[in-house]
Amino acid sequence: MQRSVIQRLKSRKLWMSIASFVSMLMVYLGNTESEAAQVAALVMAGASVIGYVIGEGLADSSDNVQTIEFVADEEEEAKG
Repeated sequence: MQRSVIQRLKSRKLWMSIASFVSMLMVYLGNTESEAAQVAALVMAGASVIGYVIGEGLADSSDNVQTIEFVADEEEEAKG
C-alpha cells in the first residue's frame, strides 16, 4: 500500500534525516557544529509544528465529513 504525502510529512524519520543532512552539510561548508545543531533543532521544531497542523487538519476534516453525513441522513429521514 502506498503511503500518502501527508503521512510522509508526519514521519519523524523523514524530518530526522533532513535535519541530519542539513547539519552535516553546514559543517562541511565551514559552519561550526554549534550552528549546525541550532539549525537542526529549528528543523525539528518546524517538523513538530507541521505534524501538529496536519494532524489537526485531518481530525477537523474527518469531523466535518461525519457531520455532513449525519445531517444528510437526518434530512432524508425527514423527507421519507
